[in-house]
Amino acid sequence: MIIDLDQLKQILDLMREHGLAEFEIEHDGQRIKLRKDAAGQIAAVPVPGAVAHAAGPLAVPAHPVTGTPSAAPAGGVVLAADPDVELAIVKSPIVGTFYRSPEPSAPPFVEIGAAVKKGQVLCIIEAMKLMNEIDSEYDGEIVSVYVETGQPVQYGERLFAIRTK
Repeated sequence: MIIDLDQLKQILDLMREHGLAEFEIEHDGQRIKLRKDAAGQIAAVPVPGAVAHAAGPLAVPAHPVTGTPSAAPAGGVVLAADPDVELAIVKSPIVGTFYRSPEPSAPPFVEIGAAVKKGQVLCIIEAMKLMNEIDSEYDGEIVSVYVETGQPVQYGERLFAIRTK
């Protein structure tokens, strides 16, 4: 099994779409394992004992794929121009329903590109009919919003990416 670039992109898209932190597949004696680190970067993890075919080993980089989340609602990753950019991922502290604004007709608390301060409200998560404001723990700039208004979120699910200052 030789993985081509299109197959790798499909695997990475599936990982993002389903919020997977780790993916491993084995076929014909070859294994590939992808793991997302705490910053949300995906790295190919070398698998000891993987057999290389005559065409060579899997065409997967053995180093982290550095990237910044895009503005796409699905939370895709685009290669970053600056690999040293520090991103902080804001995760949901509770299970509930995600809202970007205080009411349906109001503008969102934050938009992509907006500067945020520590303690500033980023969104609301409704849980058991209670509206819980989620505040930023960082000063920086919003670079990605991973969830759309009205979507259910799980504990630990990523909500925002902030380029910290």
